[in-house]
Amino acid sequence: MTAHTTRRRRVVVTGLGTVAATGWGVPALHTALCAGSTAIGDFDSFDHTAQRTHVAGQVPPCPDVVRRRYPQWARLANSDRFALFAADEALEQAALNLDPDCTGVFFGSSTAGLIETERYFAELVRDPSSHPRRALLVSHLVGAPAETVARHLGLTGPVETVSSACASGGLAIEQALRALRSGEVDVVIAGGADCLCMTTYSGFNSLRAVDANPCRPFRADRAGLSLGEGGAALVLETLEHATARGAQPLAELLGAGSTCDAHHMTAPQALGEWSGVALQRALEDSGLNADDIHFANVHGTGTPLNDAAEAAALKRAFAGRSLPLTATKGVIGHLLGAAGAVAAVATVLGLIDRAVYPTPGGGDPDPALSVDLVLNESRSVPSMRAGVSTSFGFGGSNAAVILGRWDAQ
Repeated sequence: MTAHTTRRRRVVVTGLGTVAATGWGVPALHTALCAGSTAIGDFDSFDHTAQRTHVAGQVPPCPDVVRRRYPQWARLANSDRFALFAADEALEQAALNLDPDCTGVFFGSSTAGLIETERYFAELVRDPSSHPRRALLVSHLVGAPAETVARHLGLTGPVETVSSACASGGLAIEQALRALRSGEVDVVIAGGADCLCMTTYSGFNSLRAVDANPCRPFRADRAGLSLGEGGAALVLETLEHATARGAQPLAELLGAGSTCDAHHMTAPQALGEWSGVALQRALEDSGLNADDIHFANVHGTGTPLNDAAEAAALKRAFAGRSLPLTATKGVIGHLLGAAGAVAAVATVLGLIDRAVYPTPGGGDPDPALSVDLVLNESRSVPSMRAGVSTSFGFGGSNAAVILGRWDAQ
């Protein structure tokens, strides 16, 4: 990995946007994170009566005031809507007038418009002579959320979608960091978007990887993940660009690292070897020491294997040091390709608050994992400098992103 140097272009975060089961917008997510409350529960996206489990993190209905902003709203897939709203919210906070040629969109996604595709074929199966709306298939391509954002904003810079399972959002942020450092672009809208769909829900149920109750990351009696949906976006720009326009950064994107377990299609490498290397590479890339990292926003799905592997990876990367941990998925569920993006947003919020948010769910942490899981209420860390956000996906994809407080740099 490239070593950190003072001459390398620095990258800062100037805007945040989210849609999740907590609601439309960052304030709703922030409130739930601070309270340690979960938005995982009953949902009605599709018929799940035949499934083993019946909870998920469903995005609530869109407020009319949001829908009226977009003439094309009715034609968009759910995942496109999530991406569009998150990008606009982040840009509004950044107060940025975009240069279309010098702005990129780097997004992660896993299912994109798959639920609309399911509806198309369900209608066709019910009545083979019917003519379902072909518009339902427009967003089937996994790159649709990113392309929707680019069309909406008229951006002609690079538009790239990473689809590497649940690491996609983190990997998209890493690719954005590289593009900004290299001078390819001055500004990037980085994030991810995914929606609940029957294919994914059925698949995880078939793997028996889903908890019948809201997930309980790192708990002794954890029984699986909870699926969720939504989108997140971060406005990233070079420090030079932000300074020239008088912007106040929210945080600095310090480094990123990625690896592959090369081990199994669904199971993580048990000892956390290569996920630990991703963390080590992110540290090296950031130019920080392990002691500079004050908390980890963990992948934390709540499955027995993933949490155990992640605990091992953290010990490997931080020489046995027990970092305070928070798991955003306990609040909103697992957003698949968008998980790394929304975790990065939550990490920035924690840095601003100088706090590690509590992870919802009853029960004690698993003593076999020896982790410092923050519970019940936020933990204040006055000296907080930086945090790491992790994303691990099927196929062994691993991503780690390090973000720092702006006033600590």
